[in-house]
Amino acid sequence: MKFELPKLNYSFSALEPYIDKKTMEVHYLKHHQGYIDKLNLIIDKDTSLTGVTAEYMLTHLDTVNPETRDGIANFAGGHVNHSFFWKIMTPEKTSPGEKTVKIIKDRWLSLEQFTEEFIKKALGVFGSGWTWLTVLNNQFEIMSTANQNSPLTLGQTPILGVDVWEHAYYLKYQNRREEYLRAWWNVVDWKMVETHLTDLERGPP
Repeated sequence: MKFELPKLNYSFSALEPYIDKKTMEVHYLKHHQGYIDKLNLIIDKDTSLTGVTAEYMLTHLDTVNPETRDGIANFAGGHVNHSFFWKIMTPEKTSPGEKTVKIIKDRWLSLEQFTEEFIKKALGVFGSGWTWLTVLNNQFEIMSTANQNSPLTLGQTPILGVDVWEHAYYLKYQNRREEYLRAWWNVVDWKMVETHLTDLERGPP
């Protein structure tokens, strides 16, 4: 099984002015494709991974051949993280759903406090990485991962996530990570966040 770029549900320019067309093109066609190409090269050489999903590789990283483990963490992580990222954004104006509002109010009291804590966590990422809203054993938390490390490897299920690698924002925002992060909330797909929470309640298929 060869991994491929997932189809975007919107055009490269659809998230403007918050995320510009050129950044989307480079991010999707160059960076994400690059992770996929390198992941496929590893799979070609390590037949034990043939037919295995990228998500399974990340949740069972300790069983992966030590010689390819770092590559899988980087490139399967890059593929899964970005596939999640594209789906958590939309050009439509959305609002948090009932389940999302309840979780945020129960844990962070208000949406404003949640977003401020999320931004603070993302600003604290040294170098490259991601910031997430995740859940484990019905406990929700805001966490960060370095590089392309995935919450899945830690047993965490991502509900919301933002890419804070410079390639995600540098063409438009240069070194102004906070400006990018505050703009990003304008394209968050809260309907997808609600879907993730609904899927959690249903459990595995």
